[in-house]
Amino acid sequence: MFTSYHPVILNLLYAFAGGVLTLMFMWVGWNMLGRLTSIRISEELRNGNTAVGMMVMGIFIGVGVAMGLVVGLALN
Repeated sequence: MFTSYHPVILNLLYAFAGGVLTLMFMWVGWNMLGRLTSIRISEELRNGNTAVGMMVMGIFIGVGVAMGLVVGLALN
């Protein structure tokens, strides 16, 4: 099916699809975390809760690492 496309185009498509899937799974994880912990993350951040801020930072670092791995492996 994809044999007629140039490999660079295929790699970019795989990286894009992997990135979208990664963001989607992180969004699902974010929503599950919010429902399981019964805290309002945005309100806690507004109030200056450092622990919640560090948790959000960890989620964003996780997104960055996952995206880097997806793009790196797709372009290999």
